[in-house]
Amino acid sequence: MTSTRWRKSSRSTEGTSEQCVELAQLPSGIGLRDSKAPNAGHLVLSSQAFATLITHLKRNDLGN
Repeated sequence: MTSTRWRKSSRSTEGTSEQCVELAQLPSGIGLRDSKAPNAGHLVLSSQAFATLITHLKRNDLGN
């Protein structure tokens, strides 16, 4: 059994580390979790849903 490899964004720096999420490739999709609370669980999105989320984030279009 291999361990899941969680990764922080390359844009995550000392000054922003308190607002960081981690990502992992999982058998069921893309996992997202809070880097401050890694044992609190994670969200799993399909690859397509994750791509849609990234598109909306880049456009700053989250329906606010």
